[in-house]
Amino acid sequence: QCNLTGWWKNDLGSKMHVSAVDNQGNFSGVYYTTLWDTPQCIEPSPLIGSQHLDEDGQCTFGFTVSCKFSDSTAVFVGQCFAGDDGREVLQTSWLLREKVYCLPNNWKATR
Repeated sequence: QCNLTGWWKNDLGSKMHVSAVDNQGNFSGVYYTTLWDTPQCIEPSPLIGSQHLDEDGQCTFGFTVSCKFSDSTAVFVGQCFAGDDGREVLQTSWLLREKVYCLPNNWKATR
């Protein structure tokens, strides 16, 4: 069974902590990102999300991070899998929306 509660770390060194998931699948937590050019962690940012509470344990989930280090918001979607060693593995995709100051620059706001 997939349990998102606890600490998670990605390949680039960013970390997140998910507080308890309620019986509706809702959760909150904090996200700590690292810059690619420095090993220091940036100020923690709040996250809020939801997961499907599937019987097979390979749940899908999504969460939003309100970035405290910039005028941006990131959204993540993913699925939980059992790795070869039996440990849970989260596979995610994400989008980052940065603030732009005029409509003509809208094209470069989403990564």
